[in-house]
Amino acid sequence: MTRRPRLFAWYRTVPIVIVLLFGVASWAYAYAPAQLFQVFYPLRYEEDILTSATNHGVDPYLVAAVIETESGWDPTARSDRGAQGLMQLIPETAHDMVVKGLVDGGVYDSSNLDDPATNIEIGCAYLSYLISYFNGATDHAIAAYNAGMGNVDSWTETGDELSDAITFPETQSYLARVTTAHERYRELYPDSFL
Repeated sequence: MTRRPRLFAWYRTVPIVIVLLFGVASWAYAYAPAQLFQVFYPLRYEEDILTSATNHGVDPYLVAAVIETESGWDPTARSDRGAQGLMQLIPETAHDMVVKGLVDGGVYDSSNLDDPATNIEIGCAYLSYLISYFNGATDHAIAAYNAGMGNVDSWTETGDELSDAITFPETQSYLARVTTAHERYRELYPDSFL
């Protein structure tokens, strides 16, 4: 007696189920309501972001994207390299923004980087400084925020596209994550910074 092949054998159904799950996930990613993505891209400290971004001429959605990427909105975040707060500022960089006159040291204490308003103000000043330094090239400023101005200068001196010239995998990933978050914040919160 010969056995007939079973139509719904495990080796046939498991791949079909996996493909269906990926299809549902792709559909949800493409067509899900904004509220679903707001869980992954929260927005806090809107007033502080709007005030500081406006004062320094920086896109507030870019500020939100940097905060999301740097600290995940944790005002007490610390890095192994000594960066602190929402925008992961190095204390020396924060102090430089005060010394350069880009931040009012009488209002914002550069040693208090755990304070969200202070961190956002100094972070916006630094982003503005980088954007000005790179003649409005936001991608260069984002890369420099992660890797430093000197590295970005050396990567771009040959005239190559920045994304092709970056030699640090961490900075390549950082640039992609901030760019994606920037787009998401614009889509999800179109009326937050009017």
